[in-house]
Amino acid sequence: MRTVKEVSELTGISVRTLHYYDEIGLFKPTEVTEAGYRLYDDKAIDRLGQILVFKELDLPLADIKRIMDNPDLDSNSILEKQRKMLCRKKQRIERIIDGIDRMMKGEKTMDFTVFSEKEMEDMVDDMFNGMTDKQKQFFIDQYGSVEEWKKQMIASASDERVQKNWAKVVEWYGGKDAFKEEAKKEPLDSEIYAAYQNRVDEIYKKLADKQGTDVNSFEVKSLMGEYDFVAKQLYQMDDVRLMMLDIAKEYCENETLSQALDGKYGSGVTKYIGEAIKAFYA
Repeated sequence: MRTVKEVSELTGISVRTLHYYDEIGLFKPTEVTEAGYRLYDDKAIDRLGQILVFKELDLPLADIKRIMDNPDLDSNSILEKQRKMLCRKKQRIERIIDGIDRMMKGEKTMDFTVFSEKEMEDMVDDMFNGMTDKQKQFFIDQYGSVEEWKKQMIASASDERVQKNWAKVVEWYGGKDAFKEEAKKEPLDSEIYAAYQNRVDEIYKKLADKQGTDVNSFEVKSLMGEYDFVAKQLYQMDDVRLMMLDIAKEYCENETLSQALDGKYGSGVTKYIGEAIKAFYA
């Protein structure tokens, strides 16, 4: 057993902070002596280590507590989540460092390239191989040949703006490898895709009717729960949180997008949906 002072010296966390973590139920001592001294065993120290990793990822304490207290997550599951999050952060930092290095060499713009030309060629091939015959024929009719379609796809994907978007999508999927594996999967049938799009449209209409209602209310969060499920099916992702929060940011800050969606669903609805998304995933 270690005292709170020993834990403080071991981890570099102040005694006052450890006391606060105890008060909010985030990191409680293994036992408290009759004299009121907090004592911690090795299992508690392991928990504190996981808490500190989440802190490094800039997660709020309330979110950390919710994750740590989830009965469906064992220690390995938490470590796996932390590893994925750290890999995403590493990718972002590496892109920033690479951009700074280029600027120090005198380049005026940052290189946002995510995939090499060879990787893009492989991904386009995987996309085509995963299509149905009907989908393949559609692109052949549109572009004249498979080769021309692939050429246009690779050319458009090389654009800096598209690469920036891909960088964000790669982050949503948890890394380049995960994204490339997803690209190999057979795309949703057009009718199924349209059905999910229609469900999103209905959810937006229902949220428009709720405009003015607290976004933390049960009825709004129920609609957002449905939206979360539909988004996972529509985009074939296990976790859509990062993507949805990026959508919410656009809904709240992109005036052009707001005007377009407000024109369909009603004045102020776009920002209301954005706030509802943020509240749900917070």
